[in-house]
Amino acid sequence: MPSEDEGMDSMLKKDEFKNAFVIPGIIKHKFETNLNPKYTLDNFIEGDCNRLARNAGLAIAERPGTTSFNPLFIYGDVGLGKTHIANGIGNAILAKHPTKKVLFTASEKFTQQLINSIKQNNIDDFIQYYMAVDVLIIDDIQFLANKGKTLEIFFHIFNQLHQNRKQIVMTCDKAPKDLVGMEDRLISRFKWGLTADLQAPDLETRIAILESKMNEENLEFSNQVKEYVAYNIKNNIRELEGVLISLVAHASINKKSIDINLAREVIQQFVANVHTDISVENILQMVAEHFDIDLKKMQGNTRKREVVVARQLSMYLAKAYTKTSLKMIGTHFGGKDHSTVIYSCRAVQDLIDTDAKFKIAVESLEKRLKLGMQAN
Repeated sequence: MPSEDEGMDSMLKKDEFKNAFVIPGIIKHKFETNLNPKYTLDNFIEGDCNRLARNAGLAIAERPGTTSFNPLFIYGDVGLGKTHIANGIGNAILAKHPTKKVLFTASEKFTQQLINSIKQNNIDDFIQYYMAVDVLIIDDIQFLANKGKTLEIFFHIFNQLHQNRKQIVMTCDKAPKDLVGMEDRLISRFKWGLTADLQAPDLETRIAILESKMNEENLEFSNQVKEYVAYNIKNNIRELEGVLISLVAHASINKKSIDINLAREVIQQFVANVHTDISVENILQMVAEHFDIDLKKMQGNTRKREVVVARQLSMYLAKAYTKTSLKMIGTHFGGKDHSTVIYSCRAVQDLIDTDAKFKIAVESLEKRLKLGMQAN
């Protein structure tokens, strides 16, 4: 395992960054934001999965450094839009406050610039450069873990910026409490403002994201194809973009129309087991997730109304969308007999006829099941 100094030497050899800290008259040097202009809050599609982070970003753009969202710590899995929203916040701030010095940097670049400044004996210039910004956006903060000197300098910069009411935005792949190799004093400061997580988008949000990307590229697919792609690509927005690019490429090169069959062919390159036969287990899992109910409770004898309704709906969908016998369906619910399954189906139909909100939920679940059955 290389030491930190050895790691720094190795990184130095690969340095491809312009070192702003050795330029005479650094204060007069043109300030580069490093922001990607194509990432904005306007084209960041909002859903339940990301609403808190986006709304916090909009508030920060109005009054950077003076809201209670300082620092803003955004975390989530790969491909959920952390870099997009971080750039979007920076671009929104510049649009409203064009004189602000906004700096976006990856944590690895921050470390490498520090390495260079140590080697060139101008670490004070490095620190002063970062302290001169009005908004500091650090992407993938987890990569600072276990870097002793880097963490020490970052702690010093963080403190000064925060005390001077400068805005700090960070992205990470995990919540502050789950960070390993990070000093406790830093983790404590990460929690001073707002911690907002990005979660996997639901089906409707994924379709909206896909439509937004299509509009950007001036593309048009049928609703059937859009829904099929969004149904199968569930956890990664980057993969949605990848599927979109692949669909266009395959259609162009092979002179094919973009239909369900081509979509299935392309998606198989991204996702294992794109299509599986619908089973009672699939339906149970889907209904449990939709209503946020523990799966074991649905299969047990709990008589709470919300659990009973979810259990009955699972039986109703199993009868409608699988070839499983009523008796076998009952075995998935603690050994219920076929008459219980029949009663449950009638109860669900009655609810559909009398409860508009419940009817919408059933239609949503049925739509997901039908999408899963397509391209057979």
